[in-house]
Amino acid sequence: MPRLMDTEEVIQQAGPGAFQFSGVRVENLGATEYTLVTIVLDISGSVTNFANDLLKMVKTVVEACQKSPRAENLMIRYLTFNEYITEVHGFRLLKDIDPNDYDALKPNGFTALYDASYDAIGATIDYSSRLVDDYEFDVNGAVYIVTDGMNNRGSMTPRSIKDKVEAALSGEKIESLNTVLVGLHDPQGSWSNEVVHHLEMFKDEAKLTQFVDAGDATAGKLAKLANFVSQSVSSQSQALGSGSPSQNLTF
Repeated sequence: MPRLMDTEEVIQQAGPGAFQFSGVRVENLGATEYTLVTIVLDISGSVTNFANDLLKMVKTVVEACQKSPRAENLMIRYLTFNEYITEVHGFRLLKDIDPNDYDALKPNGFTALYDASYDAIGATIDYSSRLVDDYEFDVNGAVYIVTDGMNNRGSMTPRSIKDKVEAALSGEKIESLNTVLVGLHDPQGSWSNEVVHHLEMFKDEAKLTQFVDAGDATAGKLAKLANFVSQSVSSQSQALGSGSPSQNLTF
């Protein structure tokens, strides 16, 4: 777990795909409606050549959210994953995040894509449930999963993610949830088509909201991706209270 602030607590989740996450204690929240944003970043060995630009992308998204008119109604959780999942920080208020504190990425290992996605989506739902059921907050969520590869480690499945989301929405644990899977790949690479096919299947089987084929992970493409994610967060936050998720944006 990351180093917690005095205003935060660790929340344990049991059962299949058991995990823990951290978030701001309710008594330290100043608003009664929030969009819970989670950034999920692949740091397996294959991202080594563009790791610095990936980190810059994350920092740019956070900085853009901090400038948003809805900043006081946003919380961000930031995860990295290879075969292990690391919570850099849990659901934290924008005013308490300094992107310059983020450590350089150290890519290595394999790709537990399904486990990381389940953790990110599950924590969003479970934290929302605490705010909605116990305190009658208005809450929606947005999860952005950025990867350049196919799942090759872990125990969770696309079906387990799908079931988690459907149960939450039908049980009104969260108003809406926008889940965006972003694929990075070299269009000229020998594995490019297979990666895209795998990610498209994952999106469909897990019933994620959107798959974005971002193409080659150049500095320009990742800057464009940062802008896309920032606009998507803003749109989802503005949709809070409407009962529906925001419309998908075009990359």
